[in-house]
Amino acid sequence: MEKLDLLAVALGLAALAGVNLYLTVFATGLAIHFHWITLAPQYQSLEILGNPWIISIAGVLYLLEFFADKIPWVDSICDAVHTIIRPIGGALLAIQVLGHPSPALTVIVALLAGGTSLIAHTAKAATRLASNASPEPLTNIALSLGEDAAVLGGLTLVHFAPLLALIIFLIAIGVLFYFARRLLRSIKGRIGVTRKKLEEPADRNVSV
Repeated sequence: MEKLDLLAVALGLAALAGVNLYLTVFATGLAIHFHWITLAPQYQSLEILGNPWIISIAGVLYLLEFFADKIPWVDSICDAVHTIIRPIGGALLAIQVLGHPSPALTVIVALLAGGTSLIAHTAKAATRLASNASPEPLTNIALSLGEDAAVLGGLTLVHFAPLLALIIFLIAIGVLFYFARRLLRSIKGRIGVTRKKLEEPADRNVSV
């Protein structure tokens, strides 16, 4: 059961890192540094996240991403840049949770965690891309704040009920991914109709 909890925490942090890597590291580091949470013996390897340097760097990067995430299309550019960063960060966090496992287990966990982070990141990026079709910026702001709240709530859930947290994360990612794909198909359809209208020859007999 203990190993299952460890795996759930590892994949849970990886999923959250796929949504917002810097907030995940920053909030976890703060909680460890100021002893807001007490790490169980099997999670002592996470104590490194409480290092002031790690907290400071993660905090600065989160602050930059916080403002970039509120600007339409800038958020999508930011997501494109983080397509590689978030999965790698999620994999490293998951490996750190397990401490020093065997080389084979390290590779397996890295693949699982990286895949989990990539799925969460893809769902977020697709949702943001769909929301950018809206001309007003309030949707982006609401989504960004909602994602931050979800990460903080998810970290709390991971601490108290890791298995439940992992199940909820996977369901939430699936739901987001499903709706994001539908929205993207709708946007592609609209773009296709608009392009077709623009490419049609003008009717010169129509009076101005």
